Amino acid sequence: MKHLLKLGDLSSQEIFELLELAEKLKYEQKNNIPQSYLKGKTLGMIFEKSSTRTRVSFEVGMHQLGGYPLFLSSNDLQIGRGEPVNDTARVLSRMIDGIMIRTYEQQEVEDLAKYGSIPVINGLTDYAHPCQVLADLLTIKEHKGNLDGIKICFVGDGNNMANSIIVGCIKAGMKVAIACPETNQPDSEIMKWANETGNLLVTDDILSAAKDSDVLYTDVWASMGQEDEAEERKKIFKGYQINDELMAVAKEDAMVLHCLPAHREEEITAKVFEEHADEIFDQAENRLHAQKAVLVKLLG
Repeated sequence: MKHLLKLGDLSSQEIFELLELAEKLKYEQKNNIPQSYLKGKTLGMIFEKSSTRTRVSFEVGMHQLGGYPLFLSSNDLQIGRGEPVNDTARVLSRMIDGIMIRTYEQQEVEDLAKYGSIPVINGLTDYAHPCQVLADLLTIKEHKGNLDGIKICFVGDGNNMANSIIVGCIKAGMKVAIACPETNQPDSEIMKWANETGNLLVTDDILSAAKDSDVLYTDVWASMGQEDEAEERKKIFKGYQINDELMAVAKEDAMVLHCLPAHREEEITAKVFEEHADEIFDQAENRLHAQKAVLVKLLG
């Protein structure tokens, strides 16, 4: 494992090793055990998309591990003024120890890794969100005790979250159902891989997708960069909501996850959100621990 660009690049064993390391690091942090794994190391954090959880978790994580996080917005870099990605990658490789980037195009992340000589971590692209799904898997494992055979149902847009949930959860031995409109399905190559590799259902029938699920998961209907489409998306995704009706067809002890921020009464009702808030905020906290595992693995 040289980078974390997308979960499709990792083996099942590598994913499980990251989860095991995350559990160890979480235990150490909760018990005030010093964590100097990255003493003297610097992580450059490039943000072309703003963030709450990604920035705070990576910045705090580097501090806790003894390293230094360097925040770099697109306004601070020549990459935002036309410098080729390959030049930025080669310059940063001579000054810092790793790069985390949160951006739009997956190709930009891939190019940073191709032309640079230091580890690159995908903090989010329009194609994939691997760090989030590692945190999701950690949370499900904590609450359910295992991952093998667990059914997860994602409700909403077949976006970067759906893509990464399919890959990460199938590699972890889970069953995956995606409830989305036919016009907004996940990446076709990912669905083809999943149908050949694991247990995947993609349907516009939300109730059949959610039936007997152990985990229900959703995301906002309009992601960052899609604000001008918000009203149209409300029409497209109307009914794709986690509510009492959906909870009734899932397993009695089903948990609910949301990668946040949440728009209550759109993709999830306020009632269901608050009933499962502990799980959702465990999930948010686990971004810190899962990403610390990635940092230690790549930079340590």
